[in-house]
Amino acid sequence: MFEKLKGIEAKYADVEKSLGDPAQISNQHRLMELAKMHAELSPIVSAYQKYRQLESALADVRFMIESETDAEIVGLAQEELDSLTAQEEELTEELKLLLIPKDPNDEKNVIIEIRAGTGGEEAGLFAAELFRMYTRYAERQDWKLELLNANATGLKGLKEVVFSIEGTRAYSQLKYEGGIHRVQRIPATEASGRIHTSAVTVAVLPEAEELDLAIDEATELRIDTYRSSGPGGQSVNTTDSAIRITHLPTGLIVTCQDEKSQHKNRSKAMKILRARLQERKQAELNSERAETRRSMVGSGDRSEKIRTYNFPQSRVTDHRIQFSNYQLDAVLDGNLTTFIERLTTADQAEKLKEA
Repeated sequence: MFEKLKGIEAKYADVEKSLGDPAQISNQHRLMELAKMHAELSPIVSAYQKYRQLESALADVRFMIESETDAEIVGLAQEELDSLTAQEEELTEELKLLLIPKDPNDEKNVIIEIRAGTGGEEAGLFAAELFRMYTRYAERQDWKLELLNANATGLKGLKEVVFSIEGTRAYSQLKYEGGIHRVQRIPATEASGRIHTSAVTVAVLPEAEELDLAIDEATELRIDTYRSSGPGGQSVNTTDSAIRITHLPTGLIVTCQDEKSQHKNRSKAMKILRARLQERKQAELNSERAETRRSMVGSGDRSEKIRTYNFPQSRVTDHRIQFSNYQLDAVLDGNLTTFIERLTTADQAEKLKEA
């Protein structure tokens, strides 16, 4: 680990030198790359320099304990040694975390897709509740949420809803939400009072920038327009404003009919398509990540789950970290911080093991 830290410190010095080179001012793209690299390396180098200072202080205190004959001074030195040793251990753990490879998508905005799975109308109702949960979480973070596409059920539920969230490190916090969310409760339509189990799938995709992915719209896309079928404004059902985009090389199909404007629906559909294509591209480059996405979405069956929302017990259990929270109403109101923090910690611990 410390050999790696020495290499990072040397690289940091090179970056600082390059940033001070007047020749770089004319190359704005390179300057931005250097500035980003400097920002990423700075906390690691700062912690490493602090660690070296601690090591030096520890050496001095140990020498004092070995050479000093005054018992009182030795006692004080021993107290300082204990304090410095504790700081060293904390800093070592901090350095380990800082050296964990960063997910390149962590800084990106996200597109979230929620679909009702097993459970019929009850699954649709819970899909709507999950949409509200993420809406409330976004509000708590002062993030911007934009509805991209929605397909409603007859009882105010959602067969499918797709939306984007724009905010600081949105993907880094919401990426653990992908998977099967299971709900256990007595439906309002259930006369016998039996508890039903339903499932909803959630997929969390990093939003793809135009620079990330080049699409030749003339040859790769088929764009169809049709009349919107859902409820809406005065003209939503009387004009061909809905959009269906087919990506011919992959067969991916995206539809959007949420807006009255054909132009706005096309823009939203392209946003979803780019995110899905970027996810597919990264999955092809990384077979492990492909497996992660398959396990994330699964088949929508009740038996596949990452989290269970048990209404009779007011309990929310995340099965990946074996953690239960008994404040179900608060969680559904967007209070997800405890789950996200614990999942992040567990992920970091797993990556440390791999390292």
